[in-house]
Amino acid sequence: MVIFCCPLLANASSAQSLKDKVDLVVVNKSESRLSVMRDGKVIKSYLIAMGDVPNGHKLREGDQRTPQGRYTLDYKKSDSAFYKSIHISYPNEEDKLRADALGIRAGGMIMIHGENPRSPLPPKEAQKYNWTNGCIAVTNQEMDELWQMIDAGTPIEIWP
Repeated sequence: MVIFCCPLLANASSAQSLKDKVDLVVVNKSESRLSVMRDGKVIKSYLIAMGDVPNGHKLREGDQRTPQGRYTLDYKKSDSAFYKSIHISYPNEEDKLRADALGIRAGGMIMIHGENPRSPLPPKEAQKYNWTNGCIAVTNQEMDELWQMIDAGTPIEIWP
């Protein structure tokens, strides 16, 4: 007798996995990837778009860079200009001290957010380009998934 695995059960299991809360978000800028993790295991990864200048740590307001380091996803914004957004706690104390020492403004309002509603490109095509001002962008469908999995207070690590 041959027994086949039921694909509906497998999909139900992975769907449940995406509804459970994650305990860490990791962004690997060089791979243009955002991964959500639970108990040290990657639950899912997403292709991301970043700022026009993705290399290096964000130093100043308007430099088009995405920060690097350990931060907190500290609040959600359902009425974002880019669908939905989750705020990253940049600048942290180290970022503020560096900016003060250099006599510049560190900037802020760095978010994980959905699509640009003014983009003429289909969502998956837009993700191939860095178009934000330093934020981390995913498609609206992916943002809905992240919205369910991430609670305010979840740590985020952004790696070069």
